[in-house]
Amino acid sequence: MPDLFFERHVRHVADKMFDLVNDLEDYPRFVPNCKDMQVTRDPAAPGDVRFAKMTIQFGPVTQAYTSRVEASRSARTIVAKAVDGPFSYLDSQWSFEPEGAGTRVRFSIDFKISNPLIATVAESAFSAKQEQIMEAFFDEADRRYGD
Repeated sequence: MPDLFFERHVRHVADKMFDLVNDLEDYPRFVPNCKDMQVTRDPAAPGDVRFAKMTIQFGPVTQAYTSRVEASRSARTIVAKAVDGPFSYLDSQWSFEPEGAGTRVRFSIDFKISNPLIATVAESAFSAKQEQIMEAFFDEADRRYGD
């Protein structure tokens, strides 16, 4: 049951970092192992709440899962919880705190894969990839907003 936390100061302002992470539809273009993303609004929820079906691929294994994603610009947070797929649970949170001329970006993810056999192999691979995934967001921020 991995519980991972990443934190970094970036030179881009909090609103831009929030916009980047909240641009779910663009993930397949720059997030490693993300092969597809289908996003729909949650019509029953107030605010910016969406369902995001992400298809990920690790080697020969392809898996899709759906998360309920709630974005709050005023709180500068984006929270996602898996609602289907191979996870017993998957909870993640991004936060963006203005810091100097940039932003303190924090990301946490906690998950457990339902199938014990798959979990033995996939949890460590998924955990190892999280740092590469974080780097992809920071690299994309530099591309979008300038080095």
